[in-house]
Amino acid sequence: MTDDREASWRYMIAWEFRPKSGAEGRFEAAYGPHGIWARFFKQSEGFIATELNRDLKDPGRYLTLDLWVSKAAYDNFRAHHAAEYQAIDAQCEALTEHEAELGRFERLGS
Repeated sequence: MTDDREASWRYMIAWEFRPKSGAEGRFEAAYGPHGIWARFFKQSEGFIATELNRDLKDPGRYLTLDLWVSKAAYDNFRAHHAAEYQAIDAQCEALTEHEAELGRFERLGS
């Protein structure tokens, strides 16, 4: 993360995924920094960025990190876009065999 806006995140949600066999490319396109989720979240001024990371020891395992200016910004966005969130989630469900929220984190000390 190099730009000042990305350096200003205060709230992060981490997810673990395992794409279905053969769907890895479509998964990476959907969950990457320019994918459907990031484009959806960019409707909010409180959204900073989405990072997509692949495990070096287990290449079928991915982590996404969704970065927000605050928990309130994320909660407000979810409350106002619940139906669209559910629609995108249902659409992307076909790409994964496993999805788990790992946690929600507050950035300290910046």
